[in-house]
Amino acid sequence: MQHDAQSTRASLLLQLRNAGDANAWEQFARIYTPIVYGFCRNQGLQDADAADVSQEVMRAVARAMEKFEYDRQRGKFRNWLLTVTRSKLNNFFSSRQRQHEPHGNTSIQNLMDREPTPAEQSSWDTEYHGRLFHWAAEQLRPTMQESTWQAFWRITIGEEDAAKVSADLNLSVGAVYVAKSRVLARLREKIQEVDEDAELDRPSLPR
Repeated sequence: MQHDAQSTRASLLLQLRNAGDANAWEQFARIYTPIVYGFCRNQGLQDADAADVSQEVMRAVARAMEKFEYDRQRGKFRNWLLTVTRSKLNNFFSSRQRQHEPHGNTSIQNLMDREPTPAEQSSWDTEYHGRLFHWAAEQLRPTMQESTWQAFWRITIGEEDAAKVSADLNLSVGAVYVAKSRVLARLREKIQEVDEDAELDRPSLPR
């Protein structure tokens, strides 16, 4: 069954309100757990600790989703998920600090009260957009002609010269740019199935 882009936007987030929808939760975890994990690693956590915090975040999301109402005017899902992630990270650091300084939690409280730093926001956005792109690419590539995908990838991600790519793939230069446009449109549509507000700007595309 075919759905237009508008009907599928935010559909995954809405499906999560049903705690028994195992398929939706599996897809959500597959997409978003690596984002949280990568952010935690960038904050200095070791592999096992990052995995533990990621699981805590997923549990918190599961509890919150029972009453989830999607309202883009109240803020982006991406930023809400960052807030949850920072909260669980702060719990982790606070626990560690209490082990070494039982009476000294002022610095942790200050960390919990402040907004994300530009570096934290940048790290989160990079993880977020990069992961959504990779997920969408994994979903779409098997459904497309290889020449179309290669034309898109080489001039968009590889930043190769369009004339060289067209010669290598036996396509016209115009066809190469059409392929790029077509794949980008499909990627945007796919990404917006799981987050309506997610962007697909050139700086967020991984190399």
